[in-house]
Amino acid sequence: MDRIEDGEGQQPEAEGRGAAFWRGLKALGPGLITGAADDDPSGIATYAQTGAQFGYGQLWTALYQIPMLIAVQEACARIGAVTGQGLAGAIKERYSRRVLIGLVAMLIIANTINIGADIGAVAEAAKLVVPLPFWLFAAGTTLLVVLLEVLVTYRVYARVLKWLALALLSYAATALIVQEPWLQIIRATFIPHIEFSFGFLFIITGVFGTSISPYMFFWQASEEVEEETAQGIAKGSDGRPRLPKTFITQMRVDTIAGMIAAEVAQWFIIITTATVLFSHGQKTINTAADAAKALEPLVRSFPNSGQIARDLFAVGVIGLGLLGIPVLAGSAAYALSEALGWREGLSRKFRDARGFYGVIIVATVVGLCLNFIGIDPFKALVVTSVINGIAAVPLLYVIARLNSSRRTLGDRVGGVLSQLGLWLTFGVMALSAIALLVTTFWRR
Repeated sequence: MDRIEDGEGQQPEAEGRGAAFWRGLKALGPGLITGAADDDPSGIATYAQTGAQFGYGQLWTALYQIPMLIAVQEACARIGAVTGQGLAGAIKERYSRRVLIGLVAMLIIANTINIGADIGAVAEAAKLVVPLPFWLFAAGTTLLVVLLEVLVTYRVYARVLKWLALALLSYAATALIVQEPWLQIIRATFIPHIEFSFGFLFIITGVFGTSISPYMFFWQASEEVEEETAQGIAKGSDGRPRLPKTFITQMRVDTIAGMIAAEVAQWFIIITTATVLFSHGQKTINTAADAAKALEPLVRSFPNSGQIARDLFAVGVIGLGLLGIPVLAGSAAYALSEALGWREGLSRKFRDARGFYGVIIVATVVGLCLNFIGIDPFKALVVTSVINGIAAVPLLYVIARLNSSRRTLGDRVGGVLSQLGLWLTFGVMALSAIALLVTTFWRR
């Protein structure tokens, strides 16, 4: 899944639109995968709960998060591409070991909880289709993810991950066939609505947290390094990669496409659940079956439409869970391996990076075990989004500092828009977390 270089594979003028589309899609890589992983089961659950509980009230977040997401992920990708190492490696060179270990520990804890919630969501979704025990699906999901991430090479694995992103199309299809109050939706998309209540701030912190998540920062930075390895880009005497002229441009296009796709999916999920659930009085989603009801209008013309809707929802959650769980485990492994100086990378064999793959295995297995201590699988998804929203704040501060550091990036430091976007994102996320903590305190 290599990005296309200038002059490579020239196409005749008679090339059809279909061929041009596939050629363009092939050029997409870590950015699209990161964007798709952004809508993992915790994302679906949080956006669905948002639509069910507040209707179109938080629809504006999908629009205003686009520039923030692009600013953050472009900076992380550029840090990885320019330095030739992941985000933890860049932090290691710029900050003290105490800061590095603190940030990595925060990431690993948040990711492990998120992995557990996603495994539980996949198992719950699978039970909607086949009535087998929860533990069997949870254990099977864990085994499958570990085997795929350990045994399959990066290039093959990334190609599979890219196609799993199509699972979100069912929400767009549902929103487009249902009679929608489009004027109200457009107004809610552009005009922010804020309520200073615990419930509203809890969910909106979860929305920010599942969209702008710590694991995405580390994952995309490291995958840009994997992309350089896959393309055989050489390093100079200073140890930094000698990037082709088009690499950064293609990285930006890839990142923009992935982040816009993620937010469009969020927009459609909120619209669908607001129209189908909130408008009909179902303002709380407690189970996967409750969330699946949002897709019933898409299949109502079929016999047994409720079961078809549950099957369709299950396919989406399972597909995106299999995409998101490896990203969560992989980003934790990249971060810890770089912090401790271990060999890392999905392009390496297990025997060459045992510590790296060991982190993946341990984080995934611990995540599995979290499902058997009495935590509600579906509610855990929303809670993990909130945890990510709080954990992202200190990481965003560090990324913003790295983005403007010539010591780290040389003449490829972020421009005015990049730096402004990062500091704005840090401010918004920090205010959201502080407001949530304040309302939590005042509730007592």
